[in-house]
Amino acid sequence: MSENQPAVTQATLVKKAAPKSDYKPADVSPQRRVQRSYAIRLWSIRHSRLLEWFYARFADTFLLLHPLWKGIGYGRVEAPVKFIEKRAKGFMFDCRMCGQCILSSTGMSCPMNCPKQLRNGPCGGVRANGNCEVEPDMPCVWVKAWEGSRNMVNGDAILNVQKPVDQSLRETSAWLRVTAQAAMAREAAKTPGASA
Repeated sequence: MSENQPAVTQATLVKKAAPKSDYKPADVSPQRRVQRSYAIRLWSIRHSRLLEWFYARFADTFLLLHPLWKGIGYGRVEAPVKFIEKRAKGFMFDCRMCGQCILSSTGMSCPMNCPKQLRNGPCGGVRANGNCEVEPDMPCVWVKAWEGSRNMVNGDAILNVQKPVDQSLRETSAWLRVTAQAAMAREAAKTPGASA
């Protein structure tokens, strides 16, 4: 490639490969669409400490509501809670609803956004500019996870090895699952002689 030729971006390749038609997306180029899709996700990573604090309060509140969830039935509240969770986390983190959220361990950078869906660190293909090997216009999820984790109180949690994704939990509420597990652990701690 000569020095005078501009670098070919993914957005350029998408534009060239797209079928030709009279339809044009309303005032959005493929380049701007790619850049816009990461704006909120990157904001969340930059403000990971604030979101860590907020999530701790939110989790405590959700745990206080455990008797309500249990009384109604976790199965019955799954759909409305999942509806809210999917939209809130989708907006903030580009959540893929894997059902096993580890945002608090990954600097508020969702590892499911990695094209390879790596859960324990980056692949060997991170570009020199910190962007993804597969999606050259996208910042590497794990580079951003490390940056976000450095802002957090419990930032060293990024060093914990994560289990592979359990596909049976996909499209389920991580909020309800974590709450039910925390309530069970709290009840087990209150019962003397209870085994884990």
